[in-house]
Amino acid sequence: MRSLRRQRGLGWFGLLFVLGIIAFVAIVAVKTMPMYLNQMKVASAVNKIAADPDNANADPASIRSDLQKYWDIDDVQYLAVSDVKVKRSERGRFLSYDYEARERLFYNIYIVIHFAADVPLANVQS
Repeated sequence: MRSLRRQRGLGWFGLLFVLGIIAFVAIVAVKTMPMYLNQMKVASAVNKIAADPDNANADPASIRSDLQKYWDIDDVQYLAVSDVKVKRSERGRFLSYDYEARERLFYNIYIVIHFAADVPLANVQS
């Protein structure tokens, strides 16, 4: 009979389990990082367009044209310029987007992250 006092440290199966967990977390991080970086590009472009006073009263087509320039430079994926809506409310006009980024993790298992924001357009002082 073995004494429990002789067992010290991590066994082979324990080490394999810990390395498996670390590998899984690393794979998920590598797959989700591009989605979050893309979201940062989208948010940056939408905030720049919304902060521009020239776009406060512009029509949606010209706003989307300006956004397309940012999309082309930053190589934005997962979201088309036509999916960015110009909404009106009692508080003013907003640029609004709502999309899901989807990446394959394994065989038929996907990571899906939902992004949405409403960014107010700059007010023009008359």
